[in-house]
Amino acid sequence: MVVVMRGGASDVDIDKVVHAITEAGGDAFVSRGKHQTIIGLVGDLTHFAELPLHAFPGVEDVIRVSKPYKLVSNDAHPRPSTVWVGDSAIGRDTVTLIAGPCAVETEEQAREACRMAKEAGATILRGGAYKPRTSPYSFQGLGEPGLDLLQATARDLQLPFVTEVVTPADVETVAAKADMLQVGARNMQNFQLLKEVGMAGRPVLLKRGLTATIDEWIMAAEYIAQTGNLQIVLCERGIRTYEPMTRNTLDVSAVPVAQSLSHLPIIIDPSHSGGRRELVLPLIRAAIAVGADGVIVDVHPHPESALVDGPQALVKEDVVRLRETVARFAEAAGRDVARVDHERSTGAWGRSASVL
Repeated sequence: MVVVMRGGASDVDIDKVVHAITEAGGDAFVSRGKHQTIIGLVGDLTHFAELPLHAFPGVEDVIRVSKPYKLVSNDAHPRPSTVWVGDSAIGRDTVTLIAGPCAVETEEQAREACRMAKEAGATILRGGAYKPRTSPYSFQGLGEPGLDLLQATARDLQLPFVTEVVTPADVETVAAKADMLQVGARNMQNFQLLKEVGMAGRPVLLKRGLTATIDEWIMAAEYIAQTGNLQIVLCERGIRTYEPMTRNTLDVSAVPVAQSLSHLPIIIDPSHSGGRRELVLPLIRAAIAVGADGVIVDVHPHPESALVDGPQALVKEDVVRLRETVARFAEAAGRDVARVDHERSTGAWGRSASVL
C-alpha cells in the first residue's frame, strides 16, 4: 500500500501518517520528491485498511499496490519520472547520452576522452575510478586519485559525471565528489551497498546483474527507494547467455517491460553488452527505437593501449557518427536529444537533483 501526499503537504502531515502506520504495527518508508512525497507501507494490510488515511491532512490518495516493489512501481506513480543529474535530465521526453572513458588511466587520457564525449553530445560524463574486475590481476582503477581527475575534468567541461562505487565504505568519499553514483552489475544485489548509496543524497544509476531477472533488478531499485531516494535510473547492460559472439546479450525487451512496471527512467549500455566497437552504434539505434531514455557509451582516444575494455570503446573517428546517430533516431522516435539546462544551475555543478 502507498500513501501519496499532496504537493503542499507539510512535514507535520507526513509525520502524522507515519505515526499512524507505526502505531498499527507497520513500517512506513518516506520518499520525498521535488513536487510530491510518497509513503510506502509494509505490514498487515487489514490493519491499515481500518485507518482513515484518506482523511488525514495532506493525503491525496491511498493506493493498494500488488507488486512486491511499492515505491518504484507504476501503481504508486503512474507518470514516468525524470531524474536530474546536475543540470542534465534523464527521462521519457528526451534521449540522454552519457559517455566517457570506461576507466580513468591518466590525466591526459581522461581529459581527451571526456572532451570526445562532450563533442559527441554527451550531457553527462562517465568514468571509472574503482573497477571491480573478474581477475584480481586486472587493472582495478586508480581509486581516489582517479576520482579527483574525473571531478576536475567534469568541472572544466561544465558537465556532471557518474562513476561506480564498489563498497559501502567508499560511498561517502565518492558521493562528496561525483554527481551520480553507479552500482555495477556485480553489485546489483549487494543490499548494504544499495542502502548506502540510497542514503548518500545523489542520483543512482543501477545496472542490471549479469543473471538477474527484471523483477530482481527492480527489487534492487526498491532497496534504494526505501531510503527515501527515488533518484534512480535503471541501466540494461546485457545479460549472460550461451551466445559467445557478443560479450553479453542485450535484452532490448527489458526496456518496455521495465517501463510497464516502473516509473523510473531506463537507459541501455551498448558498450558492455556488445563488447565490440562495431556493435555499439547499431545497438544504440535499437535502444532508442525500443524506447530507452538514454545510452551510456565508452569512448577512448587510444583504445589499442587501453587498460580496460579497449575493444568496445568508440574512437575519435566515431564521435560525429555517434552524435548524428543519437540525433537522427531520437527524432524518429519523436523525442529531443537531451541538452544541459543551465537555467537550473545552482552555482555548483551536480548539486541539484530531483525526481517526480
